[in-house]
Amino acid sequence: MIMNIERIEHGTLEDGGAIYVYKLTNANGASVTLCNIGAGIVSIVVPDKEGKMTDVVLGYKDLKSYIGDGPCAGKVPGRFSNRICEGKFSIDGKEYQLVLNTGDGKHHLHGGNDGFANQLWCGEINDAGNVEFTYFSEDGECGYPGELLAKAEYHWSDDNELTLTLRAETNEATVVNLTNHVYFNLKGEGNGNILDHNLKIYAQNYLPATDELITTGEIATVKETPMDFTETKLIGRDIKADFPALVNGKGYDSCWVLDNYNKGVIRQAATLSNDASGIKVDVFTTQPGLQIYTGNWLSGCPEGKCGKSYEDYEGVAMECQALPDSPNKANFPSAVLRPGEEYKEVIKFKFSTL
Repeated sequence: MIMNIERIEHGTLEDGGAIYVYKLTNANGASVTLCNIGAGIVSIVVPDKEGKMTDVVLGYKDLKSYIGDGPCAGKVPGRFSNRICEGKFSIDGKEYQLVLNTGDGKHHLHGGNDGFANQLWCGEINDAGNVEFTYFSEDGECGYPGELLAKAEYHWSDDNELTLTLRAETNEATVVNLTNHVYFNLKGEGNGNILDHNLKIYAQNYLPATDELITTGEIATVKETPMDFTETKLIGRDIKADFPALVNGKGYDSCWVLDNYNKGVIRQAATLSNDASGIKVDVFTTQPGLQIYTGNWLSGCPEGKCGKSYEDYEGVAMECQALPDSPNKANFPSAVLRPGEEYKEVIKFKFSTL
């Protein structure tokens, strides 16, 4: 069956850029709504165990709120997701300085305040019947070298699988790390916190970080720590434990090193579920890392679709990505992209019921 896709204009930004959403509805009535601001996911509506359609994604009432929001809700950050220590890295002996935009002003986060997540992407329905967003990043943008053409292609199936294919190409050696920063609440957005969600992560190791959340370069076992999700457990079970990663992040905000990484090969990264709604999402990716962020600083964000601002821990992000600060960590898989190469990574969210 051909997916039903609606393209709807939602006004303009101050600079005159038009805001569009694309709503993809499958044969079962389940839908995904995407926005050209940050190539973002603004809604995923799937059935719960009773068959009730439930929006399981945090998002804002006013689409303009997606510009410059602290949580980076639902969007594609870039040119490099997560943190780069002191905003510095070198390629072929040449050092580059990126903008510094973490709260303490010391590091680079998610591509900078003017990064991909806060740009209007060009959207279209392509020949494959998918929604494809394109963004052209100029040489020197936020400090990054080289012109970069980035693409985010979304496919929604009748089996309630959302597949995001991320591509990029450059005319000069640069670094690239794209993901999607969607926040899930499987009870439905606005229906309380996610501490009662079950999580399993397919990772024996995680990345310790400093108190400024910069990875140290160590790859550490999760065994006998609160970071162990090799067996399914409640997110809230250990979240208040006296453990450096949890104290520094005010909850989970760390990257796990996914098992069996092989460049370009998709495999399972995580499973998230909630007993109350019966909704489950399995996450698959080609990426080496999975950043779990339990919405520890959501309070004060723009008004949500539910009519109120979300509070801390009301959503969990599962960001499939390159390992944080990998441009400065020789033992991490390289995030360098060179002319003639194609960056291509896949993230898949498969929804079902328990």
